[in-house]
Amino acid sequence: MERAAVFDVDGTLVDTNHLHVTTWWEAFRQAGHQVPMHAVHRAVGLPSSDLVAHLLGEDRDRDLDAGLSAAHKALYGQYFDRLPALPGAGDLLRRLAGDGWRVVLATSAGGAELGALRRAIDADDAIAATASADDVDAGKPAPEPVEHALELAGVPAERAVFVGDTVWDMRAGTRAGVRCVGVLCGGLPRADLEEAGADAVFADPADLLASREGSPFA
Repeated sequence: MERAAVFDVDGTLVDTNHLHVTTWWEAFRQAGHQVPMHAVHRAVGLPSSDLVAHLLGEDRDRDLDAGLSAAHKALYGQYFDRLPALPGAGDLLRRLAGDGWRVVLATSAGGAELGALRRAIDADDAIAATASADDVDAGKPAPEPVEHALELAGVPAERAVFVGDTVWDMRAGTRAGVRCVGVLCGGLPRADLEEAGADAVFADPADLLASREGSPFA
């Protein structure tokens, strides 16, 4: 029977979370908002519109949301040619694909950004499909991105594992009914990931690859 390995990308396979923190912080600063970096860090992983709402509140001027998102996109885009994969990212995807797992990416990135992330991972031969936030009505922590990934893989939730680095990932995976694996390379504490639903937590993709026999991928 087919099995699906669903992966978040930012902070899970590519070392981008702190770039997102810095560029969101600068986008907010340019618009006159002083948002602490630690608050931005904990919001990374939400879709852009949800991130802005989470950090500025529901009483903000929503007409400015698009400008904030555009500023972040432009600032972050300066790094597209040098995004670094996390240790073991490509090797992990290729090993799982070789073991018979259908590897699907579940990400809010699209277009040039998604292309840059995939170039960084350098494992297109192992990736069966990509589920983008553009394909669903609600992003993480809603379950739709993970559910869409399962549809692309043609695999039921009970035969899938979802790997991510944020509480939003863990909540999305749990709500979709899949087993969740957390990684610490996104910068969040183990306790936060476990509380949000992680069945197991590893340091990074390399650690998960080396420990796969004792993981939900066994």
